[in-house]
Amino acid sequence: MEPGYKQFCPVAMAAEILCSRWTMVLLRELLAGSTRFNDLRRGVPKMSPSLLSRRLKQLEEAGILRRIEAADRPGAPEYHLTEAGRDLRPVVEAMGIWGQRWVESEPSLKNLDPSLLMWDMRRNMNPSPLPDRRVVVEFDFADQPRSKRAWWLVIEPEGAVDLCWSHPGFDVDLYVSTDLRTMTAIWMGLTTPRREADRIRFDGDRGIARTMQDWLGLSPFAVEKKRVN
Repeated sequence: MEPGYKQFCPVAMAAEILCSRWTMVLLRELLAGSTRFNDLRRGVPKMSPSLLSRRLKQLEEAGILRRIEAADRPGAPEYHLTEAGRDLRPVVEAMGIWGQRWVESEPSLKNLDPSLLMWDMRRNMNPSPLPDRRVVVEFDFADQPRSKRAWWLVIEPEGAVDLCWSHPGFDVDLYVSTDLRTMTAIWMGLTTPRREADRIRFDGDRGIARTMQDWLGLSPFAVEKKRVN
């Protein structure tokens, strides 16, 4: 266990639990709705499985989450936030808003990760502007290695969204070809598909392409404007 601050101040006491490495990012994933270990790993792909297990145990001991064994999935527990954990939502959101407003975005655009980007896009997608049928969108990042170049989002009529690492076997409605930096900047709200028209190529359904800004899963903090001095 890391040494504490040894102060009675509530800020110090909260920091002992919340300020260890990866904890706030893990809480972001839990608050976004991820409950299974593998889904949490997708949201924090650079966090080792052993550290993830340790942090989950620490949050459980702190009363922030509850480990639940699913009857139909032995050995594959789910992690659900307690009232204390859910009460952290405004704290995590405030940190995200502050980071969007005041932290220079250029350094963050050097930390590109296609799997994390696509996972976040899938989670935040708004299917309502799309046709009332199954829609498949393929993203092709030409600047990435072959193993990380192609990704598919499958949006079902009822609103469920799946992220596929291999061709899902359905006809593709829209092909989006761009580089990872451009797509990340769009997701972060730093630019728009229209502004990046010379960096994005669309092939397929023009209506779906035209409404991309509406259905694309942007960062929940994308609405915040930069205020960096």
